[in-house]
Amino acid sequence: MSAETDTPTETDDPARHASKMARKKAARDKMMAGKSGEKGLLIVHTGAGKGKSSAGFGMILRCIAHGMPCAVVQFIKGAWDTGERRLIEGHFSDICQFHAMGEGFTWETQDKARDIAAARAGWHKAKTLIRDPDIRFVLLDEINIALRYDYLDLEEVLAFLRDEKPPLTHVCLTGRNAKEALIEAADLVTEMKLIKHPFRSGIKGQPGVEF
Repeated sequence: MSAETDTPTETDDPARHASKMARKKAARDKMMAGKSGEKGLLIVHTGAGKGKSSAGFGMILRCIAHGMPCAVVQFIKGAWDTGERRLIEGHFSDICQFHAMGEGFTWETQDKARDIAAARAGWHKAKTLIRDPDIRFVLLDEINIALRYDYLDLEEVLAFLRDEKPPLTHVCLTGRNAKEALIEAADLVTEMKLIKHPFRSGIKGQPGVEF
């Protein structure tokens, strides 16, 4: 046998592996011991890749599982018949409100005034929900698109979230092209990166994956 095969690697030697994991656990426990604060988070999901709304709805389902009252306001895709909407309205409407305020993407409505009115109606509903201290999580799905096109005033949105959001309420804003000031204000930001998408190969949106 060569020297290389005679010498066990760290992962091959159970004792060395256990010792390494024990050191990692001790370091992790020490780090976690200093994390005791609670805060309602401002969360942003943005980027060109798929999964922004899906991640937001994943958080909504976690809230439902924890018995935490929550709410969804959809700003753009409100006209869509989505699986998330069917599930929440059909089974969890007692704990999660669902408000579909959009009428489709801007190229579908082709009416800027109507798009602006829909976005502002959605924001009005969102403010009511966020102000309610019993609602612990509010998902503002695709609001970043409304902000990108200046259908909503970014400074007004940021000021409201800063000054009127209850301390323990989480708010998640999804949609590509999140504005820099929103990213700066957020506590948690995730950017979805596009690597491959079946649409580019001529595949239409699939139920269960896209909606």
